[in-house]
Amino acid sequence: MTETTAGLLSDSAAFSGFSVDDLDAARAFYEGVLGLRTSPEPEMRGIMHLHLAGGRDVLVYAKGADHTPASYTVLNFPVPDVDAAVAELTARGVRFEQYDDPPTDENGVMRAGGPLIAWFTDPAGNVFSVIEEG
Repeated sequence: MTETTAGLLSDSAAFSGFSVDDLDAARAFYEGVLGLRTSPEPEMRGIMHLHLAGGRDVLVYAKGADHTPASYTVLNFPVPDVDAAVAELTARGVRFEQYDDPPTDENGVMRAGGPLIAWFTDPAGNVFSVIEEG
């Protein structure tokens, strides 16, 4: 492994991002269903910031028909009670994914070792999760 100069990127305010096919549909879902705050990027059309707890922001950008949903979990939301979070989000219209490996129960919760976790998708097909803290 090579050494890097101390501080080269260690002090950079790094952020992540992912694409969606329809920014308006994504914004409506993030705000109306998940209860998150968003804001547009004033200097660039087709880009918004998704504001997360702890001062963390994620860049969400419209890719239109060229969008391909991420094949991995792009956001994990730690919650104190996964079953309560799943029930509340289900009541808001969220559909939880069903998997054979790792196996999920009828509500979409994986209980086969490790923390309880349940996966769902945004309108663009990107995978999110609620994961039990602890």
